[in-house]
Amino acid sequence: MFDQNFDAIRNYVFYRSGDADLSTDIVQEIFMRMWEKQIEFRQKENVGLLFKMASDEVVNLYRRKEVKKKYIKSISFNLKGISPEDELQYKELQQMYERALSDLSDKQRVVFLMSRMDGLKYHEIAERLGISITSVEKRMKNALTFLKFNLLAK
Repeated sequence: MFDQNFDAIRNYVFYRSGDADLSTDIVQEIFMRMWEKQIEFRQKENVGLLFKMASDEVVNLYRRKEVKKKYIKSISFNLKGISPEDELQYKELQQMYERALSDLSDKQRVVFLMSRMDGLKYHEIAERLGISITSVEKRMKNALTFLKFNLLAK
């Protein structure tokens, strides 16, 4: 079935997509799905099914591309709107944050940075440090309270 129909279906997909490599990939994927589902070989019925699957896959491909384009268009960056005043405020805030981090106890700083910078969950931090999850929670709570107090008070 593969040898008899591959070229015809690939040409059909190529005419619809305009990309030879993509059409080859799509057709191979379709034949893999047919093989995985162990569909019984019936020439006329299966060829129609293969063309239908190829058509659906091309439509799905274009839909995914459209969703991607819309998403990219929806993202807007306002890089020109940053004033020197905003930059100065950002730098001051960053310095305050770094000072507050350095004022944290070592245990709190380690837990805070592992959570916020490394993106680890509390149970992962507990495993790595060899402490209980409750200890991690307590250290994180104290670190957040300390940072909030120091950043808002200044």
